[in-house]
Amino acid sequence: MNAAARRVWGIVPAAGRGARFASAEHPPKQYAALLGATVIEWSMAALIAEPRIAGIVVALAADDERWPAVAKSLGSGKVSTTIGGASRQESVLNGLQALAARAADDDWVLVHDAARPCLTAAEVAALIDAVGGGGAGGPGGASNGVVLAAPVVDTVKRERGGIAVDTVDREGLWRALTPQMFEFAALKQALEDAARDGIAVTDEAQAMERLGLPATLVRGSPFNIKVTRAEDLSMAETILSGAMRHTRENIQMRIGQGFDVHAFGSGDHVILGGVRIEHPRGIVAHSDGDVVIHALCDAVLGALGEGDIGQHFPDTDPRYRGADSRVFLREVAAMVRAAGLEVVNADLTVMAEAPRIAKHRAAMAANLAADLGVPSRRINVKGTTTERLGFLGRGEGLAASAAVLLQSAAVPLQSAAPGGASGTPPATT
Repeated sequence: MNAAARRVWGIVPAAGRGARFASAEHPPKQYAALLGATVIEWSMAALIAEPRIAGIVVALAADDERWPAVAKSLGSGKVSTTIGGASRQESVLNGLQALAARAADDDWVLVHDAARPCLTAAEVAALIDAVGGGGAGGPGGASNGVVLAAPVVDTVKRERGGIAVDTVDREGLWRALTPQMFEFAALKQALEDAARDGIAVTDEAQAMERLGLPATLVRGSPFNIKVTRAEDLSMAETILSGAMRHTRENIQMRIGQGFDVHAFGSGDHVILGGVRIEHPRGIVAHSDGDVVIHALCDAVLGALGEGDIGQHFPDTDPRYRGADSRVFLREVAAMVRAAGLEVVNADLTVMAEAPRIAKHRAAMAANLAADLGVPSRRINVKGTTTERLGFLGRGEGLAASAAVLLQSAAVPLQSAAPGGASGTPPATT
């Protein structure tokens, strides 16, 4: 498969009974109430909100009666279910089998605990970025997979019978968190091999290590805690309440605008919004001359306060001769995520007597949305003429303008919690 087409899938093992948590007073930990929602709703929110995740399989107990209400509250077409197993290991393997008809061998699979409600959208994005944004591994991408982790900062003691008998050197020790992300076929083989050999692995990374495929560690937040005991709920509530309060108090919105123009030259097509459109004349440009993407990149860079497209991708650099402008847009989108921001919407206008873009608008919006990592509904593309006035009216070239709004990236719970969730921030669209 083309590396750029590799998709990302999610698996959430949620068949556990939570023996250290569940009791007559408490449901299984994944269904415990937390700030007006359930733990599992919070745990899945950042996965559902990440546009690069194509689908999520939740592995449930066969007699789970609580899930239908949660599914209704989540309201996401991304989510499907399968029957889990007696262990996390079995549940993840069942999830992989449920994905087999949809996932390619080299697609990425991201596994997240149902009882880790404090996962942030930034952590999910960092994992996917670490494997090349969902595309290839290799340079800039971790080909063996990635594990969210946090370095051990406390002194570690070895215990026997309640007595501290040894102090463990914490140098190089990390706490494995979730999500953990690996290639579909490799992870399936690793878990099947462990099951065949009777080995109970505690996480996916351990199974991969048995195949000689160690994962790259991606630093996660120490607040990405796992709810194991009832008292952990209080800690999770404190973390999430603080995150929502911080977001409300520190929300920022930034506006940028961009403009680009190119003259017609020799050729038989133009590229607009990543779409090849047949035309009697081509574009005079160093790259592919996509005025739509160039204007959009300038708008985003302006909102970020990061100069313009010429500074980042100069037309004096031979690397960019004939370059696909979508590469520029994907790099600019990575800068948005690194700044802790997200694209709220972008509005673009193509100015030309010809070609007319009406039948290409949807494909253009889909390309731009995919590269920015947002739903297509956030991108608007329209066309206009100059009533045959000026150089555009004389058919000497074409131009595009763009306006974009960025805002602080949403906290983990976006549209996942029920409407009555206490302190829930407004959903973004």
